[in-house]
Amino acid sequence: MFSETLNNLIKEKKSMLCVGLDTDIEQVPSFLLSEVDPLFFFNKEIIEATFEYVCAYKLNLAFYESLGMPGWELLEKTLAVIPKEILIIADAKRGDISNTSRKYAETFFKTYSFDCITVSPFMGLDSLEPFLEYKDKGIFILCLTTNSGAQDFQRLQVEGETAPIALYLKIARKVVEWNFNYGNCGLVVGGTQLNEIEGVRKVALNLPFLVPGIGTQGGNLELAVKYATDDKGFSAIINASRSIIYASSEMNFAEVARKRAKHLRDQINMFVRIHKNPDLLEKN
Repeated sequence: MFSETLNNLIKEKKSMLCVGLDTDIEQVPSFLLSEVDPLFFFNKEIIEATFEYVCAYKLNLAFYESLGMPGWELLEKTLAVIPKEILIIADAKRGDISNTSRKYAETFFKTYSFDCITVSPFMGLDSLEPFLEYKDKGIFILCLTTNSGAQDFQRLQVEGETAPIALYLKIARKVVEWNFNYGNCGLVVGGTQLNEIEGVRKVALNLPFLVPGIGTQGGNLELAVKYATDDKGFSAIINASRSIIYASSEMNFAEVARKRAKHLRDQINMFVRIHKNPDLLEKN
């Protein structure tokens, strides 16, 4: 099962940290613009500086697709320099009728060999089955997101088994059912939604959580770790993007990113030991 794969990796790497490679030509250090391939140079430097402290990298596809063909080339070259033992997440948020989703799944799992993908549950199970059929891949399903517009739909009260429940909890319960059959489901639960993460974890006791919103978006790291991890202190990937990769615009940007990643990894591990198990994830 994907959850076992993830937790074994967390134990091996002693890390739940994911670094988001949301690479933007307008935000990379300006001196890199003299490089032949500045965005790839930036990605490569960030990866080489941080891989020791992460369990995953998350590539937000919008930052690559927006560049046209050069963006797809950048994506391919970036994937090639990520160490094999680290999970690579396609933050694609796909989901469509089954024949379209099948091609999306082929794109990210066959053509580009991602380990995980984010998908939308809005169109139901048949739109996600083409992804779920890749049993060795992780499928992170949007449940409760970080943006302010999450209240428009995700918090709406819908019919429950005995009483109305919020739609995001309905999604979580449904994904638990799907995981029983496929074994590779996870949930995207925003680290800014602290009052709700605990409730989602109670519904989805053992599912892996992908937790964005830490860092620039202002999520509370300690509470995100406390509520998002399972009862043993695992089953969560804590993502930070801009707060690490754009921590410096100077010549030492990669070294600063390395220090930020190590510090965040150590903080996550400390909070796991405080709230779940004092013997887990000792610092390297």
